[in-house]
Amino acid sequence: MIKHHLKSLMGIDRNSQFATRVIILSLPSALLFLTLALLGYLTPLTSIICYIFIIIFNMISLFPISYEMQALRQYIYSLVGEQNSNIDGIKLSEKDTQELADAINSIHRFWTSKAETLEAQTISDAAVFDTLPDPILMIDGEGNITGCNSAAQNFLGTDIVSRRIDALFSTNIFIAAVDKILKDKSQSERLVFHMPERQNLQIYAHINKLPWFSKGRAVAVVSLYDISKALSVEKMQSDFVANASHELRTPLSVISGFIDTLQTSAKDDADAREAFLNIMREQTDYMSALIEDLLSLSRLEMAQDTQLKDKVDLTEVADDVIQALKIKAFNRSLNVKLVELNRIPKIIGDNKQIHQVFQNIVDNAIKYAFENTEITIEMKTVPEIPTKAGLNVAEGKAVKIAVNNKGPKIDKENLARLTEKFYRMQIHKDMKIKGTGLGLSIAKQIVLHHRGNLTVSSTSYNGTTFTIYLPIKQK
Repeated sequence: MIKHHLKSLMGIDRNSQFATRVIILSLPSALLFLTLALLGYLTPLTSIICYIFIIIFNMISLFPISYEMQALRQYIYSLVGEQNSNIDGIKLSEKDTQELADAINSIHRFWTSKAETLEAQTISDAAVFDTLPDPILMIDGEGNITGCNSAAQNFLGTDIVSRRIDALFSTNIFIAAVDKILKDKSQSERLVFHMPERQNLQIYAHINKLPWFSKGRAVAVVSLYDISKALSVEKMQSDFVANASHELRTPLSVISGFIDTLQTSAKDDADAREAFLNIMREQTDYMSALIEDLLSLSRLEMAQDTQLKDKVDLTEVADDVIQALKIKAFNRSLNVKLVELNRIPKIIGDNKQIHQVFQNIVDNAIKYAFENTEITIEMKTVPEIPTKAGLNVAEGKAVKIAVNNKGPKIDKENLARLTEKFYRMQIHKDMKIKGTGLGLSIAKQIVLHHRGNLTVSSTSYNGTTFTIYLPIKQK
């Protein structure tokens, strides 16, 4: 082993002070031999030879531990520099250096394990932070954005990090709330504000001061929530209640007025009584239809999670609806024709609901068609249901049902609103065409419940076509 170290003698660094240690260790012997020579116990030559032997002995004794300490030092530096080094490749013969090497390896394994655990936790936390659906911003004491998640980048832009938050938002109340947090005037702020630069979206912001022991430059976190859709739904619900109340109040007022008239001035007028009772019957029928439609909507909303398991024969359903509306079509000189372009298989769904879809769509087609024209119900199978963003349609083959009438063209603005609850075109109101404004909304809800799609198109030369896509199987 000593021979191995001696072969590596030239490998010792110049700054290892190996020679200095040898000289210092040999100094007492040098003084001793010098004293003996001065006293005459040894000749000067003998003293020099003995001193040389002492130096050689000390070199041989010190070299192994010096060399191995140098190797350990280089190994430690390599760990600091995160180089791929291995202490096992160094031959250690000294007990002290071996124990020291074992201790270094133990510390290294411990901190490597801790670092890997911390890195894994950091990556996991970052992944969770990045998948949060709402925009989150981290800001420092100067109002600069130090970090954000993907939702924030999608909402505000990919280059927002390092930008000032007041450069992204122009709303004074929001900037003032952030300023209160940064100046330690508040620990938490909540507010709703408009973003005019983002189509006047309504944003709910939650700004929190980070605790004093948190690491990094960030001192506050800003969470943003787009509540525009929620407020829109709330308004729709409010409008729905208002419209329903209005639609019921009108016929009730008519009926109440006629009752008062029949009890007073027209009490003994047989002709007036007969006319008033007919009008009251019409208003009662309208209220009954309206209440039934409202109940249908309520039932649909409650049955969204109901399993669809009926085997529905669409040809049979179409024939039943045509027969039920035959007299109504005849009174307007309309011909209703069913066309099957290929063999129509039975589909999985709710038989009553699909019957109602056909009833509502065909009834509308009859109601708004020009007289002496033809209404066509065309059915065929298609490979898949066309979809759009936010629409959950079933996969696989489907049946396409296109109901066309030759009526007046419907402009784009009205087309987009046809399936809204209680929406009726002004021209139809002026023509005094009766309707609750709920039939198409009910049809749409049923189609969506079946994971299908409902589209509508209208032209001046081909009239209006409602196209229903219903999946053959609920996959």
